[in-house]
Amino acid sequence: MASEFEKPRETPSLHTITRVELEDCGSSSTVCQSRYQRWAGSIKNLEIRGIEPVPPEDRQKPTTSDSFHMLLIWFSMGMAVMTRYFMGYYPNKVCCLLNVLTNLGYGMINAMVGGQILSKLSGGSVSVIVGIIIVALGSGIMATFGMRIFHIYERFAWLPQLLTFCILAGSAIPQFDLHTKSVGSSDEINAKRLGFFSLCMSSALSWAPSAADFYVYYPSTVRPWKTWLVTTIGGCGAMMISLLLGVGLGTGVASSARWQALYDGTPGSLLMAGYDRLGVFGKICAFINVLTVVSNNGPGSYSMAMNFQMLGDYWSRIPRPIFTIASTVSYTACAIGGRNFLYQIFKNFLPLIGYWIVIWFTIAVEEDVLFNRCRGYDWTIWNDWRKLPVGVAAGVSFLIGWAGAIVGMDQVYYTGPVATATTGGCDLGIWLGLGFTAICFPALRLLELQMLGR
Repeated sequence: MASEFEKPRETPSLHTITRVELEDCGSSSTVCQSRYQRWAGSIKNLEIRGIEPVPPEDRQKPTTSDSFHMLLIWFSMGMAVMTRYFMGYYPNKVCCLLNVLTNLGYGMINAMVGGQILSKLSGGSVSVIVGIIIVALGSGIMATFGMRIFHIYERFAWLPQLLTFCILAGSAIPQFDLHTKSVGSSDEINAKRLGFFSLCMSSALSWAPSAADFYVYYPSTVRPWKTWLVTTIGGCGAMMISLLLGVGLGTGVASSARWQALYDGTPGSLLMAGYDRLGVFGKICAFINVLTVVSNNGPGSYSMAMNFQMLGDYWSRIPRPIFTIASTVSYTACAIGGRNFLYQIFKNFLPLIGYWIVIWFTIAVEEDVLFNRCRGYDWTIWNDWRKLPVGVAAGVSFLIGWAGAIVGMDQVYYTGPVATATTGGCDLGIWLGLGFTAICFPALRLLELQMLGR
């Protein structure tokens, strides 16, 4: 008998799936017209939809600007369900919890940065704590009302934010140090460069488990390759601009006595140093940068609620806005408590994000390309654990990938044997995690299909 891997599979197209079919295959707790849904539906523009797929009739109409709007999202700021199709129903819950922790961590960091900027803008009259609360409130409101509000916001927010980065570059570039040579042997320098690149990659990859959530209201006629292309270009473009400016500002602190006097160890003071020459206009630009922090946190809080609802039917009965509010309160409290330790939190937290996400991403790519052959998925089984992949291969590969990450990691709390043997010390956790997973998953998945058939 041919295995599932060998059979051509026909899956229902999302163009032909109706609202009734999507609701029939979901849990009754997520689709019933509860008292809460009737009450929430009376609030204008409040999004009450949870993790259930969006039927075609509820999506926005196709327009010629769809791709442009996708691109702009990444200059201004339900993957959880999709993960079930390659991680399995139960292993997916682990990824959902990890993604919650990821978004909580970034929410905390962004709130701290925004609070520091607001405090610097006010000359200290607004405390960092008050600034954190203001940023968190803005982010929470955007996340509570949902993606439709966010899409309206990003259509207009990207331009002033991009302009302020250009103004920052023009103001700060004279202080950038472009001439000092790196110190150390060539092996040590290369190790540090690879470590920095891995850190930047961790930051960029953190959007991968949530990115699909931001497109749930786009029409199903949008081509997958186009979605991937504009998302990659938008995400990489935005990351490169901010990272290059960050590197330049960092070199300015080392070379400028004026900046050294202004810098107190916080990102807010560094940003204000970059705008120092512009006076009041520079403060206006810095305030616009605070709006960038808000647009970054909003989608993360939105995705956290989705991930909580993916933990099971009991969790899915809780309305999404409650999870959004709870998540916002959680990272706000953490930001207030850790506001004086931002650098240490960022340095120790960020690499751990990259480890699990690159392992998850490797499994997703190999499942879609090698086994599913990019043919799409049967969306009518999204909530049926009896038909979804068992997840044994993905779960074991995930653990093996983590073993690779551990032996290659170089952090203050642990240094793996491979990292120790590297000249100059370099965190190779991301790369070994990717390699271990990429090698073992195809064989394990093929065995799983032959033995279990799904």
